[in-house]
Amino acid sequence: KIIFYLDRRQKLLHPGKSLYRALLDSVTLSDENVKFQIVHEENKVLLQVEICEIEGNIFRLKIDEAAPIRARYKVSDVLIKEPTTKRLFISQEEADVLVLSSINKDYKLQVTAKPFQVELQSKDETVLSMNSNGLLYFEHLQPPPSDRKPTTKNKEEAASDLSKEEQDYLGLWQEKFGSFLDIKAHGPTSVGMDFSLHGFDHVYGIPQHTEALLLKNTSDGDAYRLYNLDIFGHKIHDKIGIYGSVPLLLAHKPNRTSGIFWLNSSETLVDINTKAVAEHTPSRSAAETAKQRAMPLTDVRWMSESGIIDVFLLMGPTAFDIFKQFAQLTGTQALPPLFSLGYHQCRWNYENEQDVKAVDAGFDEHDIPYDVIWLDIEHTDGKRYFTWDKKKFQNPRKMQEHLRKKKRKLVVIIDPHIKADPMYTLYSQAKDKGYFVKDRNGKDFEGICWPGSSCYLDFTNPEVRKWYADQFAFKTYKGSTNILFVWNDMNEPSVFKGAELTMQKDAVHYNNWEHREVHNLYGFYQQMATAEGLIRRSSGKERPFVLTRSFFAGSQKYGAVWTGDNTAEWGYLKISIPMLLTISIAGISFCGADVGGFIGDPEPELLVRWYQAGAYQPFFRGHSNMESKRREPWLFGKKNTQIIREAIRERYVLLPYLYTLFYRAHTAAEPVMRPLWVEFPGKIETFGVENEYMLGNALLVHPVTEQEAKAVSVLLPGSEEIWYDFRKFKRMEDSGTLKIPVTLENIPVFQRGGTVIPLKTTAGKSTEWMTDISYELHVALDTEACAIGELYLDDGHSFQYLHKTQFLYRKFTFHRNSLSSRCTDESGQYHTACVVERVIVLGFGQQPTFVTACSKDGKELEVAFTYDTKTSALMLENLALRIDADWEICIN
Repeated sequence: KIIFYLDRRQKLLHPGKSLYRALLDSVTLSDENVKFQIVHEENKVLLQVEICEIEGNIFRLKIDEAAPIRARYKVSDVLIKEPTTKRLFISQEEADVLVLSSINKDYKLQVTAKPFQVELQSKDETVLSMNSNGLLYFEHLQPPPSDRKPTTKNKEEAASDLSKEEQDYLGLWQEKFGSFLDIKAHGPTSVGMDFSLHGFDHVYGIPQHTEALLLKNTSDGDAYRLYNLDIFGHKIHDKIGIYGSVPLLLAHKPNRTSGIFWLNSSETLVDINTKAVAEHTPSRSAAETAKQRAMPLTDVRWMSESGIIDVFLLMGPTAFDIFKQFAQLTGTQALPPLFSLGYHQCRWNYENEQDVKAVDAGFDEHDIPYDVIWLDIEHTDGKRYFTWDKKKFQNPRKMQEHLRKKKRKLVVIIDPHIKADPMYTLYSQAKDKGYFVKDRNGKDFEGICWPGSSCYLDFTNPEVRKWYADQFAFKTYKGSTNILFVWNDMNEPSVFKGAELTMQKDAVHYNNWEHREVHNLYGFYQQMATAEGLIRRSSGKERPFVLTRSFFAGSQKYGAVWTGDNTAEWGYLKISIPMLLTISIAGISFCGADVGGFIGDPEPELLVRWYQAGAYQPFFRGHSNMESKRREPWLFGKKNTQIIREAIRERYVLLPYLYTLFYRAHTAAEPVMRPLWVEFPGKIETFGVENEYMLGNALLVHPVTEQEAKAVSVLLPGSEEIWYDFRKFKRMEDSGTLKIPVTLENIPVFQRGGTVIPLKTTAGKSTEWMTDISYELHVALDTEACAIGELYLDDGHSFQYLHKTQFLYRKFTFHRNSLSSRCTDESGQYHTACVVERVIVLGFGQQPTFVTACSKDGKELEVAFTYDTKTSALMLENLALRIDADWEICIN
């Protein structure tokens, strides 16, 4: 069992009255913030508190030492800019209480001096309180015991009086992990704080764990751990940290969503305790007795190994407001190139150029669309990244030209460890420039990874990132072309034979920061540098595609993530849904799980069900490891090939809708894949649902995750909602929980009434083959016989949508038996010859007499239609209405 020393030390502090007192006579007020000091009643160490309000209902609380003996680490590069602050006003000041008000007086912060605590109120309702359980914990920097001068002892410094055994037990100056020794040059520096969420008993977020969507009470077990680790075949329902960390927690109740963003990149533990507390309702008259009612309260305790306390309180009040607030701080999802939303075929490893060509040809032979083939570590010359195996890949440019003609792409793996080989240019250059992470003695840190003895680039150094980005230039990366994109793996960083298979915490980075301070940022920085390299090689013209295994808050700015080394078992298919939902609500929309499971051999039924789920998830890649049998989609018999083909084709037909959702993620921070409660915030029955999800606001997807399932229980939320079978167009008789029969052919997908979904009329061999394929619109009517939807379109690969307004953004509205297409953003100048060929109106009450279409130039044409009385679906065909023009269809 792993010993969490910081947990051991912080848990010595039990809930109760805090020993910190606020010195309210030290308050200073400026346009930027309010500052004051707090003091620990026993050790007398002063801490500086800074509180500010940020535009858009965000509050920030920072606590640092008032006079540290050296600077403490503060996370940089995660926030996209220093946030714009609003002035706070003192609305009440007493000996023991300070009340700060926002400009619009909607929010108040009540600071109590003794014991120190802060309460955040919205319209006089307490939403959140800090340190109300007295668990503020701050280990101040101290000189090593050997350097100390004799002084009057206080409790914290009395640590030096502890026996060697007691100091070792608490991990004060060193920690042991098996045979590894972590020397803490600056002593213990952990920080912690408790937050109470009033009226909330549903909390979400803090990925990445192989866990349920709804966060669990940890009072009788392990805390959730945020510590990026390479865990092969990670266990299901385990709170240990795996490959990525986003320290964002969301709390939801029917009338409010709130968020806590704990900006700290060191090892972090999160304890959660939900309980009912008695709330007193004051009596209105002498005759009426004061009432008590039980109200939920969730206490969240954050504990980090080092750094400062820097926390953002996101006040919503809706989930979509939270997503915008988090994006305002850390950035939105990068708009992916369109090809990357197609299907990706990967394996550790495709053997050689002939294998790549054969797999590519297999997709055409079996009429299965795909966009990208991937090469794992074996494509390199002895695991030297940015190189090719000279025997297996003798002419990589020619191989890429072959793929280019097929309108397909290549992704290669590039890991952060560099083979320690003086003859390897990348290694020798980095060594000469001093670009590797150092060990505690100042030598290059060496660890074992795929190439054997390896050194690790220090991506926290901006100079290293710039140099690394330059390695992607076509003249430097020999054999690469502009259809080659990148996969960053093993970047937790993974160190074989290291403590917990990662880098020693006392390794040293840029500016002399220890690895413990920046650990969870390592992969974030590699993906940042890689994305920058791909942009730079095209002189800033082309969008990059970079998949990373390790991530942090803000990784959405640089590309995609996946859930790592999963296993080919039903339980991993099932848990992938809450895992992806949790990543999605933490700002990273472009996420997926390895279809089929990376480890082991899926039975055909499991593989089929995984393809059906993956087709309706943001990142769609089949992947397997070298011990697994080959599993290209056509290797499981004719029937299964047909079903997988249909699942992948459904994905390709859906791409206009999916791409539009990614544009919304990019511009408005709306997650592509959403838990039901986000769309139905007042429906308590949705709060714990994790076996189905919304794709955008229009589609409800319920993957089949049980073996040999004949039926599934689907929740169609909202008594006032209308739902339609997405494939059969039939209106569902009821909402609520329904038993839906299933066959192996497909999974239940429903379109929500009131929405319009743009689709392509057919799938092509890859996304690029589909540019000129016409569109169809699925118009699902609500109880008012209305519907709205959008379509976003651009060239699918460049940044011209940003710089030269080369995009198209259309809005479709169905109202009073008329469907119109209008421009949503007049600045968009992109033109296309594509047309809307077909419109299907679901839930249309009666057979029309005639239908006409009017274009902007005033031409009116009669439209051919068919009406299905069984499903009430009206199909309008042969329309040829330009996608980039205004038009209207009138149904009479």
